[in-house]
Amino acid sequence: MQTILSPYSGGSPDFAAIQAAAARDSRIDLVSVADLLRNAFVYPPHSILRSVKLVTLGFDADHDMHAAPRFRFPFRDADKHDATTPRTEAEWVREYHHKLCDAVTRTTADMHAPWLLQSGGKDSTTLAIAMADVRPETTCLTYLGGPEENELESADAVARKLGLRHESLVCDPGRCYDRYLAAIPRMPLLTADFALLSYIDIATEIAARGGDGIVDGLGSDVYFGTPLTLQRRLLALLSKRARWPRPLLEMPVIGDHFDLCFLLATLQMDPRERGFPGSRFSDADVDELMGMPISSASRVRLRAFEQDLASATSHEELRAMLMSIAESAAAFAKGLYCANATSLSVAYPFCDPQFQQWGFTGLPREQQMDAAHHRNKTLVRAHIATRFDELPYVQKKKGSFRFDVIGLARSRFDQVHASAEEVRDIVPGARDWLERNRGRLGNKFHASRFYLLAVVLPWLAQKRPEASPSPPRAPLRAVPTDVPSPLVSWKWQFTGMPASEPTHFRRPH
Repeated sequence: MQTILSPYSGGSPDFAAIQAAAARDSRIDLVSVADLLRNAFVYPPHSILRSVKLVTLGFDADHDMHAAPRFRFPFRDADKHDATTPRTEAEWVREYHHKLCDAVTRTTADMHAPWLLQSGGKDSTTLAIAMADVRPETTCLTYLGGPEENELESADAVARKLGLRHESLVCDPGRCYDRYLAAIPRMPLLTADFALLSYIDIATEIAARGGDGIVDGLGSDVYFGTPLTLQRRLLALLSKRARWPRPLLEMPVIGDHFDLCFLLATLQMDPRERGFPGSRFSDADVDELMGMPISSASRVRLRAFEQDLASATSHEELRAMLMSIAESAAAFAKGLYCANATSLSVAYPFCDPQFQQWGFTGLPREQQMDAAHHRNKTLVRAHIATRFDELPYVQKKKGSFRFDVIGLARSRFDQVHASAEEVRDIVPGARDWLERNRGRLGNKFHASRFYLLAVVLPWLAQKRPEASPSPPRAPLRAVPTDVPSPLVSWKWQFTGMPASEPTHFRRPH
């Protein structure tokens, strides 16, 4: 089956159909497991289940996602038609506010007690201004995920001035993880977004406090634009798909130093994939974790997007395309899966079809982004300035809604290790990686990779097909077989896989 998983479409995913499909065929897609470990999300249109495909931004729901899905980024510079009527900035701001209020009204129509995720930054502040006008009963929630965050002062000042109720929630990694484990049975699919555990913590808390919906400020970057910083350009240039021997990477002088680990990891990455956020496992790591050379199969999935990526007319457009891939399969998926698990609605006003169409085609470029000065969301900033001075959060440029990955490793190592034992037939190298790196988890680089295992392993343990074999006593060995093309489907000699499919590797027990 396939279902739409794009808030830009204006619809909602059919999770009941996904759960029905999973009940009929719950086989895990091993390449999708590799996707999660390599990039923290499953490359669309694939999902963690072999039987389920997802129609995300850029794919056509009328096409068969199981056969030959075709990606086309909808927000192309060549397709943009700038507004021809000259207007003052004040007139643009008034129209923007009116259209954003309409988008909020449409997307929150089924909510009686909405809660706005308020980071204190641009997107959530401009949304708060609109919600104060059309949904004044809204509660703002700010999440403190780590000591480097500083948005609480800004978020509280915004809510107070607008007359909205404001609450905060401090990240407790153990509580977050317990809530995630409890939610897994109601999460039909999986992403490993680095804010997934924060989000399930938030959703559980909102439901407990009487809220019935989440309002999320994601979605406008892909059409308003995000300047490509010098740092991101340098990281792309450093990404060379190199391979390093593991003993070198685990030397104390390197393995205990975040910056060195991040640099060596970047050198091992694909330049396109370095544009995705977070510290993840290298191809060599993933092959070792999975007990077979599977990372190349995950990387092949990027080719479905290559034609559009190669046609980008600017660095900024390429960045927007890459963001749309990761955002669809990670950031939006995270919110949709967590909301479903906690019986909440979730709204993305910036993805409202009418609003995003106006935002892309109805605005002149200078109201969207000033690429020359690396300033995005010109009109959003002007809208905020009608109510507030420059926000402290925007000045300090800190991230929001982070998660304490080091705290998670300290508090839940044994639970994750137990999950690794349960799924040794699927991820045979996870237990050894955990035992080998336990002393390095005070380094945020390694703790981030621990986070990926902490998310993926228990989901696999709870969702594994009933027919799966018992875990073997030793890691599995991969045996390559000849194939005519690297683009053919993948098949594994693994319980439940049909023998008629073509194969790249045979995985014996």
